[in-house]
Amino acid sequence: MIPVFDTTRQIKKYRRQFILTIDEVMSKGNFILGAKVAQFEKEFAAYTGAKFAVGVACGTDALILSMQALGIGGGDEVIMPANSYPTAFAVASTGARPRLVDIDGSFNIDPLKIEKAITSKTRAIMAVHLFGQPADLEKIMQTANKYHLPVIEDCAQAHGAEYKNPTLPSGLREASKKVGSIGKIGCFSFYPTKNLGAFGDGGMIVTNDEKLFKKIKLLRMYGEKERYKSILQGRISRLDEIQAAILSFKLQYLDKWNERRREIAGKYRSHLENSPCRLPPALPFTK
Repeated sequence: MIPVFDTTRQIKKYRRQFILTIDEVMSKGNFILGAKVAQFEKEFAAYTGAKFAVGVACGTDALILSMQALGIGGGDEVIMPANSYPTAFAVASTGARPRLVDIDGSFNIDPLKIEKAITSKTRAIMAVHLFGQPADLEKIMQTANKYHLPVIEDCAQAHGAEYKNPTLPSGLREASKKVGSIGKIGCFSFYPTKNLGAFGDGGMIVTNDEKLFKKIKLLRMYGEKERYKSILQGRISRLDEIQAAILSFKLQYLDKWNERRREIAGKYRSHLENSPCRLPPALPFTK
């Protein structure tokens, strides 16, 4: 039996480095919102091409806090693909209603069906990048801009994936962008089986909007502007120092690991192309 994902393989290969990384955190005795979290937030923002990043407790919290920062709550609707189970829980947790839209052949949300789902209660569009491939962000953003709706990118399965705008020449700097940096907010999960996985739960929110960044930082810890002085109702959702240190170490290998995943996927595709299995196509705007 071939496991879908074996978390012990990475541990065996980098065991010594992981132990040294954890030992460094233990020796300093600071385990919550310390230097390692700040370092990883800075590194991850730079990696995705976003201006700001906020480490949180898990990917679902990243989605919930993002929606709360946008003022989404009871009575509102959020458009999302019909096949994204955890995302629906995040939307419902804010008091909003998931407005489900069917998928296309890529298994991502069908951008041509979004406009028909928009109502007077719609407050955001959730673009879920499933199986490492971006949703068709160009078409999604066109609809979102038409109706003045923010796009929240659920990047839980797409760390490092890039969206290539097919209308631009390949030589242009802006011809491709990493997912998470294109919509209003990008949300990531570091669950251990993700292509960038922690040794437990973890999540990240990235954005280019400074006001949203500051509000999300408040929301993740009691709404505190300074210790014991809360200016809004927040919660506790923090990425801890050990997870941040592990993720910072792993980030340097992410592109290499993603390329290896593509090679393996190519082998599966070549052997299964004439089988009854329905495989997601390699999309022209995916890198």
